[in-house]
Amino acid sequence: MMKTRDMIINELKPLIAWGRMGKCLFGIVVLLTMCACGKDNDVAPPLEDGRSIVIYDLPGDTEASMGEGVDGKEQRDAYTFLFRFRDQRQIWIKTKEDSLKWLKTLDWDIAFTREYNSEVHINNAQHTRSPGFDGLATNTAVVMINQSYDAVTIAPSDEEFDKSNIDRIGWAFSESSSGWFRYSLDTHLMQPLPNRTYVIRLPNGKYAKLQLINAYKGNPPVVTNMNWPAPYFTFKYYVQEDGSKNLKTSE
Repeated sequence: MMKTRDMIINELKPLIAWGRMGKCLFGIVVLLTMCACGKDNDVAPPLEDGRSIVIYDLPGDTEASMGEGVDGKEQRDAYTFLFRFRDQRQIWIKTKEDSLKWLKTLDWDIAFTREYNSEVHINNAQHTRSPGFDGLATNTAVVMINQSYDAVTIAPSDEEFDKSNIDRIGWAFSESSSGWFRYSLDTHLMQPLPNRTYVIRLPNGKYAKLQLINAYKGNPPVVTNMNWPAPYFTFKYYVQEDGSKNLKTSE
């Protein structure tokens, strides 16, 4: 009897092993499927398009604070920084010497200023609020287009640039504002606005388009915590190097 039982068990061993392996394989397939589904749901639309420059988490003045008693920060105005499109250079303006060296030149394109560096200016000699006021950038201008970045494929006419009165890009107080974000006085949080693309006539006469995407670290889709690390800027831009108004960046 014992021999018979052992023989039966030996005969069943391959079936038992296959059964266990089958369960294991089934579990792996289910797990991979769940992961794939989760991935599809969680991944945000890609920012890269193969033509534009995408800047991720560029730190602003993270040591400045509007209020007092904030750990690791000091209550003061944020230092302005400039940004140059051609080589992605960030230029800090912290001293009088910095101002004299950079502000009135043609050697930068946009400036991040004021509270949390959230107010953006183009380099412009006529705009009194621009850090480039009274400088050399006499023919620059910016036009806001209420379309997605990819949908903007051509720069406006020079007449439209000449008529533009946009002298800053910051807090959008109303629907007609040229700002790039809303700010809640209740939650003290910024909310970037969709479908706002800024087309710029640069100091060198070329045309560019700009999308300001986020001021919070990691480019989160939603922020509910006012202590989320900021300012860390995510934005993308495209400069048409051939001097034409063609701003197409996607097929």
